[in-house]
Amino acid sequence: MSKPIAGGSNGAAGLEVALPRPRAIRPRTGGHVLENERLLAFALLSPTVVLLGMFIAYPFVMGVWLSLSSTSVGNIGEFVGARNFVKAWNDSIFQTAFKNTFIYTFWATIFKLSLGMWLALLLNRSFRGKRIVRASMLLPFIVPTVLSTFAWRWMFDPTFSVLNWLLYQSGFIVTKLPFLSDGTYGMWCAITVNTWRGMPFFAITLLAGLQTINPDLHEAASLDGANGWRRFWNVTWPLLKPVTLVVVVFSVIQTFSDFQLIYVLTGGGPANATHLLATYAYQIGVATGLLGEGAAISLFMLPVLFVVVWLQLRYLRRLEGA
Repeated sequence: MSKPIAGGSNGAAGLEVALPRPRAIRPRTGGHVLENERLLAFALLSPTVVLLGMFIAYPFVMGVWLSLSSTSVGNIGEFVGARNFVKAWNDSIFQTAFKNTFIYTFWATIFKLSLGMWLALLLNRSFRGKRIVRASMLLPFIVPTVLSTFAWRWMFDPTFSVLNWLLYQSGFIVTKLPFLSDGTYGMWCAITVNTWRGMPFFAITLLAGLQTINPDLHEAASLDGANGWRRFWNVTWPLLKPVTLVVVVFSVIQTFSDFQLIYVLTGGGPANATHLLATYAYQIGVATGLLGEGAAISLFMLPVLFVVVWLQLRYLRRLEGA
């Protein structure tokens, strides 16, 4: 392309200077791919899908296959159908573990919810050192489960129990209490430790829910003559139900499948009296090497947790729709 330029030396006519032609800009292939929403979504989600498949889907499928086979350590085994489930259901120790799991989960969740709600209501007030108290309250939840359970095991020790010594010196008992050498005592000790460990999670979550409630509602209820209990039952509790249900769902799932606490505290004893489904599945599947039977015992938790979570989430949807 040429373009005349006006003027020049000695009044000469305008000269024409050739200018380069602009090149056509072609879209880059990489940019075109990034503009495609489907390809971009696939690229971003692929690592997550791979990780979920490797660490969740594959172990679950393998667990189902093992539960339907006679696989043991060093033996591939063969397909046996539901024989492992029938054998486990007729096992007296499994029946004890199944019952203990429900008792353990029910009472631990009740205590954690009650004490966590009470602690959240206290921490929601204004007082000196509130931040320090809130931070220190998280210690049971932060400390590793194994370490804290070893400390509790020492406190419950039949010979060197500090709790027995304190109760004896205070005159509340005459003989030492068999904290971990009796099945009933052992189960309630495990519930106590689980409550101590899980209560901060309830308290912090419920405290966050309490701080979202408008204080004007409580002031209006006070002007109408409602006392503290009426304000809690008619104002605080209805507004906290969605948060409470979510916390309870997480607690039930975690408590129902608890393993570390029972394994360290009692080991399932004495005489298999404190076994849960998780600890008994470990004992059969890993300690004795019967992988198929251990997988079948662990899979008994799946339908129970599914039903519990489904019922609670359905109730939560009703609350949101009301």
